[in-house]
Amino acid sequence: MKIGLVIRLIVLALLIAFLISPETFRFAFAPLVTGNQPVIYNQGSLLEITINHLMIVAIAVAAATALAVGLAILVTRPFGAEFLPLSRSLANIGQTFPPVAVLALAVPILGFGTAPTLVALFLYGLLPIFENTLTGLTNLPGAVTEAARGMGMTGRQRLLRVELPLAFPVILAGVRLSTVISLATATIGSTVAARTLGEVIIAGLLSNNTSFVLQGGLIVGVLAVLIYDALSALERFLARRTGQSRRAAA
Repeated sequence: MKIGLVIRLIVLALLIAFLISPETFRFAFAPLVTGNQPVIYNQGSLLEITINHLMIVAIAVAAATALAVGLAILVTRPFGAEFLPLSRSLANIGQTFPPVAVLALAVPILGFGTAPTLVALFLYGLLPIFENTLTGLTNLPGAVTEAARGMGMTGRQRLLRVELPLAFPVILAGVRLSTVISLATATIGSTVAARTLGEVIIAGLLSNNTSFVLQGGLIVGVLAVLIYDALSALERFLARRTGQSRRAAA
């Protein structure tokens, strides 16, 4: 466990060092280029592009989490149970229409840039968060919820003090999955002029520069692994704290 943590910290340190000073790693990518091609991506700051990529993902996941959790809470209340089919259909929209199709539909309305990418990521990230929240809220220990009722807690108090805290590890598993999917999917946003790491990969493909492609792909891949591991560790910690096992779909 400790060795794994050390390895992850080393990888994180190397990633940060590369983003701050990519020329330092020139030797590692030089064998991948031919002729007078640039070795390190030179059409913008890799650090700025990475930060912007992460910001787009964070905004989209936060919005998807707010809506998905809200819908799951609604349909698990007695007055909202009848809206379950409608809510599930809404959460499935992003999986029904691939992000590329959403981008194609959103660009004429929102124009080029970040907005269409946010819409695509938002819709694509709804389903895992919604389903995990639904699972977490509908599989709570019966003894705990009955005890809360016996203590005279109102429905709102049970939700905020008992149900959501107990379900949070499962909800977080959905957020984790949505975040990793969005990290990778955000690269296609560069096809509609969004500032993401996809522009590094696209620049490499257009110029036949393998070094550019590898740089963009490595940054996305390393970020996905590190964020996945960090959220998984937090999920396990919260599961232990609440006495719940991991029930979320991985």
